[in-house]
Amino acid sequence: MFRHRLLIAATLFGVVTCVSAADTSSYTHSIEAWRHARVQRLTAPHGWLSLVALDWLSPGANTVGSAKDNAIVIDKAPAHLGTIDWRKDGSVQLTLAGDAKGVTIDGKHEHEATLRDDSHAKPTTVAFGTVGFYLIDRDGRKGLRVKDTQAPTRKHFLGIDYFPIDPSWRVVAKWVPFDPPRTLEMGSVIGTVDKVPVPGKAVFTRDGHTYTLYPIIEAPGDEQYFLVFADATSGKETYGAARFIYVDKPQNGHVVIDFNKAYNPPCAFTSFATCPLAPPENRLDLRVTAGEKKYRGHEE
Repeated sequence: MFRHRLLIAATLFGVVTCVSAADTSSYTHSIEAWRHARVQRLTAPHGWLSLVALDWLSPGANTVGSAKDNAIVIDKAPAHLGTIDWRKDGSVQLTLAGDAKGVTIDGKHEHEATLRDDSHAKPTTVAFGTVGFYLIDRDGRKGLRVKDTQAPTRKHFLGIDYFPIDPSWRVVAKWVPFDPPRTLEMGSVIGTVDKVPVPGKAVFTRDGHTYTLYPIIEAPGDEQYFLVFADATSGKETYGAARFIYVDKPQNGHVVIDFNKAYNPPCAFTSFATCPLAPPENRLDLRVTAGEKKYRGHEE
């Protein structure tokens, strides 16, 4: 009967699990479907590959448009789109110029609006032609994230390279909750440092060694935890700053970390993203040969 079974070398605290060939095939198909959906999101008209600029605002009035005399120059915008006023009370007000034709604010032909930033579920979107922008806030810095559906990064996307799908990298880790939750300092590629809540730690073994990872809570009420990690492949076979994984909340004292779903942050594809860096606590002295490899079309 063992001819019809596949022994997977996935060990959890000395327990070896056997998975049938049929289950392995089903698992492989599920990862392939996940990869397909991931690429669909990445290459969507307003996905990460459409990023073309990130322009930081100065306090006070910021003129915006394609003309070189603007404080913020955005290609394909009207010559003088208008003025963005970052006020002393922290609000940001957009007033369009009288000759800014074809510009919409949240799909409407409005003359002015207070811009909601990306801390909201739906930030205010200003659009013209194939281009649009919205306000972001990073540790008190405010900027315009500009996207173009015709961005070269999107039009000339080279695809994603992966390690082979390996069920042994679907790790069932012991969950050690923190009560109360702790905090973790997480830096970013733009130099900011955020203190993020950590509900617990995931502890797993591989090849006789024990490793620990600290997932974070991105937003209160999220159904999944977010894991930002690096490993011994980082900067070589994989993107140097970090890779990401979402994990379901723990059940029965364990949490599943599927490294086959480890994916590159937006910064692996574009220079205009503001990605978090793997904190020292999540840098594994282990070659995680699963998930996405370094993107061929972007230099670190």
